[in-house]
Order: sequence, then structure tokens, then C-alpha cells
Amino acid sequence: MKLYLAAAVLMLVLAVHTEAQDEPTLEQQFAKFQTQVKEIAEDLTEKTKTTFEQLEKSEFAVKTKNWFTEQFEKVKQSFN
Repeated sequence: MKLYLAAAVLMLVLAVHTEAQDEPTLEQQFAKFQTQVKEIAEDLTEKTKTTFEQLEKSEFAVKTKNWFTEQFEKVKQSFN
């Protein structure tokens, strides 16, 4: 009976020890978190850059820029 109990306890200890080894260390968790944050930041940067490029080339932006340029030239000519 004591042998069965000792074997069961030994199996339990081995199972807990094996599960404990599978868990990442705090350093590994921080490294993984840092990698995830870096990926998110790079993705956000790329999306923001693309959006601003699209806005800059949009018809509304071009027309608005041309209108302001024309108005500035008119004001400039009126002062001369």
C-alpha cells in the first residue's frame, strides 16, 4: 500500500514539475510582449503613412490646395 502511495506522489510531482517547465519565464513574457508592441507600432505606422498619402492625393485635397493658392495669388496681386 505504501508503495502505491509513493508511486502516486512521485507521478504527481513529475506532472507538476513538467507543467512548471512549460510556463515561460518573466523575461520571456516581456520579450514576447515587446515583440508584439513593436509589430503593432510598425503596422500602425504603415497604415497611418498610407492614409496620409491617400488623403494628400485625393481630389478634395488637390482642389482645396489649388483654391488656397489662387486666393493667395489674388491677395498678393491686390497688394501690388
